[in-house]
Amino acid sequence: MRHLRWIVALAAVVGLAGAQAPLTIATGGVAGVYYPVGGGYAQIVDQFVPGYTATVEATGASVDNVAFISRGDSDIALALADTVLAAYAGTGRFGPGGSLPRLPNLRVITVAYTNAVHVLTLEGSGIENLQDLRGKRVSVGSPGSGTEVSARTMLEAVGITYDDFQVERLGIGETADALRDGAIDAGFWSGGVPTGGVLSLAETRQIRLVPISDEEFAQINAADSTLIRYLFPAAAYRGTPETASVGTPNLIIVSSEMDEELAYQFTKQLFANIGVIQAIHPSAFETAPAAALASPVPLHLGAIRALEELGLSVPASLKVD
Repeated sequence: MRHLRWIVALAAVVGLAGAQAPLTIATGGVAGVYYPVGGGYAQIVDQFVPGYTATVEATGASVDNVAFISRGDSDIALALADTVLAAYAGTGRFGPGGSLPRLPNLRVITVAYTNAVHVLTLEGSGIENLQDLRGKRVSVGSPGSGTEVSARTMLEAVGITYDDFQVERLGIGETADALRDGAIDAGFWSGGVPTGGVLSLAETRQIRLVPISDEEFAQINAADSTLIRYLFPAAAYRGTPETASVGTPNLIIVSSEMDEELAYQFTKQLFANIGVIQAIHPSAFETAPAAALASPVPLHLGAIRALEELGLSVPASLKVD
């Protein structure tokens, strides 16, 4: 992350002149939750982290974001835990037989909130469970997204491959439009609840959240332990009942090369001013210091310092030199 070292040096040299060093925050599509939540992180930086300013980037989400962080194209990002763990450990798409390289320099600030995997369809589609996706037109998420990573894991865990249905790769806004227009039969979306794109669809069509059975969940969790049980509350979207599904924690990630003082200040001010983000989206009520200890990937040294100042005992497994 050569440009970040330059930014830190610049802030130190011209700080007396009031210059603000720029940071970029990689998020997701504008119709999802990452984008507005990332805007909240930018506000935290702008208002409470001396010497820095931040801008938000709309991206393809998790898979893109881990690459951006690793190579220094972005400074802070949101990404799904299963994607981050695979990239850090070099498994799945990031493994020896995959198409993407291992990214061992990823570090975590904290666990932000849990994404709910929405398996969306419309009432009357005849899709009552995952097996009913066979032979249908299904969006598995946009290219470069953690949604597709989760969707593929879930489907393969219950014996479904991409050969079993017509694959589309759409973001949440496109998925909502395609469902509304009858261009697809179902779509996956991994996002906070509520997600704006789903809310909008539910206002004009009667949507259905496809439930994940206990047997299916056991198979999915065995395939990837970062995929946990999630229960959509009744009326999470207009007309939807309580529905059992799968969730994935979202991580705020940075590079191991981020300046320790910057990571410390961002973590400290994030927790001290979390109300800024709670006013933007209710998912931020899950962003608490203790949640960081559930990270599947090591924390940044600066984040560890901030958490220990708050009285938390960070386990050795989350500490890496």
